[in-house]
Amino acid sequence: MEKNGVKRSNDKRKINIFLIFLVCSFLAWLVSRLSETYVDRTTFDLEYINVPDSLLLADNTIKNVDVRLRASGFQFLGLNYNRKNIRIDLSAMTNDQSNFYITQLDFRKQIESQLSASMTLMEIDRDTLVLDFYKLESKEVPVSPNINLNPAQNYLVDGELVIEPELIFIRGPKEELDLVNSVSTYEVELNEISEDFSIVVELVLPEELKNSELSEKEVRISGNVFRFSEKVIEIPVDVINLPEGTEIKTYPGTLEVLCKARIDRLKDIGPLDFKIVANYQEQRDKDKKLQVTLVEEPGDVYSVQLLENEVEFILKRQ
Repeated sequence: MEKNGVKRSNDKRKINIFLIFLVCSFLAWLVSRLSETYVDRTTFDLEYINVPDSLLLADNTIKNVDVRLRASGFQFLGLNYNRKNIRIDLSAMTNDQSNFYITQLDFRKQIESQLSASMTLMEIDRDTLVLDFYKLESKEVPVSPNINLNPAQNYLVDGELVIEPELIFIRGPKEELDLVNSVSTYEVELNEISEDFSIVVELVLPEELKNSELSEKEVRISGNVFRFSEKVIEIPVDVINLPEGTEIKTYPGTLEVLCKARIDRLKDIGPLDFKIVANYQEQRDKDKKLQVTLVEEPGDVYSVQLLENEVEFILKRQ
């Protein structure tokens, strides 16, 4: 039994040694083959740089180019797994009345300058690189904030929101710019606001702008929030356009106005800051009532509400 076990162990060791030599021989052969020089076709991706400010590359611009290349097997193996990116400098392009292009000589030079010394460019699949552009224009449009504000109880947003910047530029083809008059932000909702706020919100590129770009990607929106209070003030009713030789008495003689404002502002507000008027010429004969209108109110308050809109009256001859 022991002899059989020793024999199996020796056989297994011989097999392992054989496999190691086999793998080493294969690797040596593979390295030898990959070290040799070959001529074959491959594809390069194109990246355009130094695009003129007045132009925008069209979507149908050539994205890659097929070439015939002399290189080592290792280099071709690397290109198969990771395409080489070739930068094309558009400051070298020329144009005639209808086309922009890079000549084959310039095109070839730019590719060769980005290849390693051990690579040789044999052939390119095109004589000239023809480029398609959109002519660009600029248009200034306002930013429209898409923001829902829900202040906490007894709090209000003071005045208009501040948007920075409130105007942005759209740069693109004229036919696209003509379709857009404003740019919106992404929707934002702020709940239970009880203090001043300032947030950064991204802009939404309108669907119509397929080949345009915005001068800004985001804007800052800020607002002031204040705590308000309420105050009820009694205001006398002033009747105008009475017939000559008459006097009038209204019931009630004063009306209540509900005013909402900052607490410190309410302290300075009184009856003299308001005026309630009833026009006798507009009175309704059947029910002997006058419609009243609040014609004067103080500034710098959130809201003013007249709690009643009509009064009864008695007309007397003098």
